Amino acid sequence: METTTIQSSTTNNSKTDFLPLQGTDYVELYVGNAKQAAHFYKTAFGFQSLAYAGPETGMRDKVSYVIRQNKLTFVLTTPLHGNNPIADHIHKHGDGVKVLALKVEDATSSFEETIKRGAQAYLDPTVLKDNDGEVVLSGIHTYGDTVHIFVERKNYKGAFMPGFREWKSSYNPTETGLLYVDHCVGNVGWNQMNPWVKFYEEVMGFRNILSFDDKDISTEYSALMSKVMSNGNGYVKFPINEPAEGKKKSQVEEYLDFYNGEGVQHVAIATNDIVKTVTELQNRGVEFLSIPASYYETVLERVGKIDEDLEPLQKLGVLIDRDEEGYLLQIFSKPLEDRPTLFFEIIQRKGAKSFGKGNFKALFEALEREQDARGNL
Repeated sequence: METTTIQSSTTNNSKTDFLPLQGTDYVELYVGNAKQAAHFYKTAFGFQSLAYAGPETGMRDKVSYVIRQNKLTFVLTTPLHGNNPIADHIHKHGDGVKVLALKVEDATSSFEETIKRGAQAYLDPTVLKDNDGEVVLSGIHTYGDTVHIFVERKNYKGAFMPGFREWKSSYNPTETGLLYVDHCVGNVGWNQMNPWVKFYEEVMGFRNILSFDDKDISTEYSALMSKVMSNGNGYVKFPINEPAEGKKKSQVEEYLDFYNGEGVQHVAIATNDIVKTVTELQNRGVEFLSIPASYYETVLERVGKIDEDLEPLQKLGVLIDRDEEGYLLQIFSKPLEDRPTLFFEIIQRKGAKSFGKGNFKALFEALEREQDARGNL
């Protein structure tokens, strides 16, 4: 594999959308044991083996397992030695998301356009080459230790990217209907939501499409505030949460305490059949938040007619909400790690483009019950 660092040019990109994004390319997690994590995500969530990089492919300091289901790609990376940035990240945060990689037409232009608007460089534009073509990568920092990698892969035909080899496995559990990343939510510290909203607006050309304050997202005990940032075509959405004053510790404060800083709180994954997907995930041992029966006594009065029968949704704990465009079905897993940090949302959109405002109270109360059980409320 050849690696080349590209020198940034001074040409000015005059496109209206200076950062056209084609969607999420992959999500990379730094984990304590990538081999075991890959087995877990394959077994529990139905991912398939895709690619591998490690000492056998010339990577001396880490190993990475790439798994995929439809358009959803995860990279699980572990350090091979204790004294390096990956090991430091895991020591500080536990297992967590390091990279939100975004697919672009031109990774060099994406880097230049964001850097000149104030982004901090993480990875200068770099060309990776092998017999299957080339991939161009560049990257910038965002909140906490999280980074965005811009991925240009239009000239690559291999399994994942140069430096990786195809990973064939005789163990390939059936998929569970997970399709692609719908959105990724970041938790930031006190009074840091608006600065990061400004970052996404000015540096990446996003716009704030929805805002929720502590009146929208609160219970008797805790509250948070949130703003949803979206790129121009709507393919990439990043809600940003910060704590708000409450009687007790909010879910965002608990996350910040246990993650030791700002980071990705949850990844929302789309499905076309949430009942089938969640039933399969539960059968494989994935745990979800429980919703009281009282929620379902009045939910149809609030959201109106839906195509699904209510009984299986109630049995699984699926939440329902409606906006002007249609309705959505969503459910939230319990934390995937022992630290109460990263979790997943499974979402099925039936026209709705919102994020479940009508479910915030029920969701918050479910999260508070879990916090209380952990002694962290």
